[in-house]
Amino acid sequence: MKKEDLRIVFMGTPEFAVGTLKALVENQYQVVAVVTQPDKPVGRHGSVLRAPAVKEYANSVGIPVLQPVKMKDPEFVEQLRSYHADLQVVVAYRMLPEIVWDMPRFGTFNVHASLLPQYRGAAPINWAIINGETKTGVTTFFLDHEIDTGRIILQKEFDIPEEADVEYVYDHLMELGAEIALETIDKLLDGDGEVNTISQDEVITGTPNAESSLKPAPKLFKETCEINWNQPAKKVYDFIRGVSPVPKAWCMMKTDKSPDASLTIFKSALTHRPCDETPGTFMADKKHLFVATSDEWLEIIDLQLAGKKRMLARDFLNGFKL
Repeated sequence: MKKEDLRIVFMGTPEFAVGTLKALVENQYQVVAVVTQPDKPVGRHGSVLRAPAVKEYANSVGIPVLQPVKMKDPEFVEQLRSYHADLQVVVAYRMLPEIVWDMPRFGTFNVHASLLPQYRGAAPINWAIINGETKTGVTTFFLDHEIDTGRIILQKEFDIPEEADVEYVYDHLMELGAEIALETIDKLLDGDGEVNTISQDEVITGTPNAESSLKPAPKLFKETCEINWNQPAKKVYDFIRGVSPVPKAWCMMKTDKSPDASLTIFKSALTHRPCDETPGTFMADKKHLFVATSDEWLEIIDLQLAGKKRMLARDFLNGFKL
């Protein structure tokens, strides 16, 4: 089968998924429909609906868009079936029921932003950085009944720079995800739907202590992004860059203008200066802001106090006293 004849349904929602969809379109693959989440209410009263990034791109290139509330809705299932897809490609979307992922004759594969079986879950990029990993990557795998557990098709590695935050890794993995999706589709075309795979159980079994060292990647919420200063500076440093710029690390801070203000921290730096102050203690000179951790001082570089604009620490110190 020629790639122009392969009928593809693409499923995804955020900007991360747009990279792969755009690559499919620009490389003349036939994307017959896009499935994405419903528009999201935004604004103070939720009166404005914001379309997902994938929908905006699909509309711009004239691809039909489906936005089911429930994936098992019979009307949606029949509508999806009417596109007679040979293959479904999923990037950053919800869990699919078998009636959906088993529909195409070539199956349904997912592009996941980690080297599976590590970091199964909704926030693999965040957790890889939070845990201080120096390497991550992308994986394509066939969907099955459990989330992120299907048979692995391809993987591509990516080295994480020590100072990189989520935005940096996100952008690079978005490009790498598009590349691996195209390579996976070409392999399926070459084999008329057949391709060599490896089960994640085999990967786990073949790696010493792998099962006990599997690291999950659950979704992050505001309450789980509060900084715990009772940790070594390197752990706090990795946590801050692992949730920057979203969903954002935060703590409470006392200043001369507020006894208890929420402080968002976007960037910090290791000082390698030992300290014996109580963790969470702030210290400042005219241009530098530091916080005590369990072993060293950590410098705060980029921050935002509640109700104020984001700024560098040196500018913040011009207007506030701790």
